[in-house]
Amino acid sequence: MKERYAVGIIGLGVMGERLLNAMVAHERFSVIAVCDISADRAKATAEHYDINAWYTNHQELLDKEELDLVYIAVPPKFHHGVALDTLAAGKHVLCEKPLAGSVKEGAEMLAAAEKAGVIHAMNFPIYYRPLFLELKRRIEEIGNIRRIDIVTHFHQWPRPWQQTAWLSGREQGGFVREVLPHFLHLTQALFGSYEVVRSDVDYPEDPEACEVGISALLRLLNGTPVTINGLGGIGQKEHLTYTIYGTEGTLTVQNWNTLLAGGKGELPVEVTMPEQDRLSLLLDEMANALDGKEARLVGFDTGLAVQKGLDTLLGIHS
Repeated sequence: MKERYAVGIIGLGVMGERLLNAMVAHERFSVIAVCDISADRAKATAEHYDINAWYTNHQELLDKEELDLVYIAVPPKFHHGVALDTLAAGKHVLCEKPLAGSVKEGAEMLAAAEKAGVIHAMNFPIYYRPLFLELKRRIEEIGNIRRIDIVTHFHQWPRPWQQTAWLSGREQGGFVREVLPHFLHLTQALFGSYEVVRSDVDYPEDPEACEVGISALLRLLNGTPVTINGLGGIGQKEHLTYTIYGTEGTLTVQNWNTLLAGGKGELPVEVTMPEQDRLSLLLDEMANALDGKEARLVGFDTGLAVQKGLDTLLGIHS
């Protein structure tokens, strides 16, 4: 158990910078090194946050720095290679989602993490919010579950704040890979395993461009249907909902942060939730795990299960 744990961050895009800010503000972590393929970005980030070491090669960072934890925030295509190198160095790992580029890669990452005997965790934000525990508690109040609907609508993809080439590409981008893992994980965390019954993915004529739509049907093991309705490039403000219809009421997670609840025959109302930063809560749990205490973390095993659902939706066969 340490007063502060030394962290290295690999990948300084939007998510890398967000968690960097959270770690800088957290009393249990100290970011001592950063890495990005862009030397200008790595150097500028290190200077801005007064971090002593910056690199453009993640292996060099792993070889030279004494780290307790490595946060991997590179694009999904590179998770596998970076994670295997990090695990070979015996470092604890926090990885962005999706876990990997395929089920095969994800399985290799899980096996390497278990062999290394280190903490392996993933960043699924909804799970760490107070909203998740409140949602889980209220499910018992809405009777038998009739259906679950997942809606992911975007007026623009990639979003204005996510203008990076890989997010618009078919190889590793698209909102199915970027957004749906959150809701696949939420389904799994609340209800257990599911199967993909069918999935229709719409692609534009450009063979390099990511999908513009998806319509899919999943089923929980008890037969409850789960529908997915996803569209990009439509004349509508971004709208994300995860709705659970029960015989005695309805629950909806709206745009990540809002929980709506309504009894049978009632209109839904917003549930008041405590205002807590989900990245800070994630880091609290990571600190607990590093301290050897019980912690609520999403491991690579869960990430692999989500990867299997994701690959099936996209028709990817490892």
